[in-house]
Amino acid sequence: MNFIFISPNFPGNYYHFCEKLLANGVNVLGIGDAPYETLSEGLRFAMTEYYKVDSLEDYDQMIRAVGFFTFKYGKIDWIESNNEFWLSQDARLRVDFNIHTGFTKQTVIDHLKKKSLMKEVFAKSSIPTARYHMVSTAAAGKKFAKEVGYPVIVTADFTSDITDTWKLNNDDELEKFYKTRPAGEFIMEEYLDGDVYSYDAIIDEKGNALFESTTRYPSVLDTVMSKNEFSYFVYPDIPEDLKEIGAKTAKAFDLKGRFVHFEFIRLEKAKKNLGKKNDFVAVKASGCPSGGPTCDMMNYAHSADVYEIWANMIVGKETKPGKSKKPMHAVYAFRRGNRAFEHTNRKILQKYNSALKEHREVPPLDWEHEGEYSYIAVFDTLAKAQAFLRYISERRK
Repeated sequence: MNFIFISPNFPGNYYHFCEKLLANGVNVLGIGDAPYETLSEGLRFAMTEYYKVDSLEDYDQMIRAVGFFTFKYGKIDWIESNNEFWLSQDARLRVDFNIHTGFTKQTVIDHLKKKSLMKEVFAKSSIPTARYHMVSTAAAGKKFAKEVGYPVIVTADFTSDITDTWKLNNDDELEKFYKTRPAGEFIMEEYLDGDVYSYDAIIDEKGNALFESTTRYPSVLDTVMSKNEFSYFVYPDIPEDLKEIGAKTAKAFDLKGRFVHFEFIRLEKAKKNLGKKNDFVAVKASGCPSGGPTCDMMNYAHSADVYEIWANMIVGKETKPGKSKKPMHAVYAFRRGNRAFEHTNRKILQKYNSALKEHREVPPLDWEHEGEYSYIAVFDTLAKAQAFLRYISERRK
């Protein structure tokens, strides 16, 4: 089997997908814009060959890269990036090279990349989702805000564009937004109180979930806007109602043979036309795995190997269950360096040495969203995980 992995070096942990493909006898061929010598040793070992392009967005260069691999290794069986940003390009390459695995229809991809179209799928499948309005005029915006009530949230319609987000609390803030907003397509949604829960799953070609997990996030919007510390949990189990709505969402978008990531808000209070307290309301559907360290955290929480399960699914191989271990709560957290903390990093490492799986300084380019130092730790109870978060975030008095 010839498998072309697009941008296999980003995120950094994605080289594990290539490793597990190699372990299954797959011929892994990489295309990326990073110099070969900068790739991790694990990634270089997992690939048969790597083709560097100047830009992954230059389709002519991508055509030449895939053509080169086809000439040298024969028919390509898979092209995949596991990255939302490249969904359209992956599909276009599949069509041009007559590859029938993965997405090929642009309409399917559009419904996964634009929030407004995504909501149409939710509505058609009777999956509750927040009411919305495509940003046009201030008068139309005020009319929508009057209908759903303040605050309202405004974001880019494209799911991959998370740079601009506004929380508008009244008419004055709404009018200011319309006077200063940048060019582009924006969607305005009613605000929902509640934490975000994900449904993450590896789904085979028949639509069966081979692996399921859930992550609980606080309001990312509030974290970014208030510059607070940030943390989230991967739980060792998943609520049955979340499983049900997750499976329903996968069917609605006809997602098969993929690692998927869906997001839902669990309502803190009943919301008219959406549900009662603790019901799940759809926020997002993605045909790619969750980014960052979440895949690794799933492994910690479930004593699993999601990279192996995914690679086994690609080649049609069953994943045999490993030795049963006690489920754990995996927690990710970061601290911002400009805060006066009670406990130094050295104290944290000493106190939680046995629980910490990873800790690192965050590159400056990521400080805005990831803080300046991050931790991943595992605990056998949620109470211990919460105590860890209180300890690392405690301020000096």
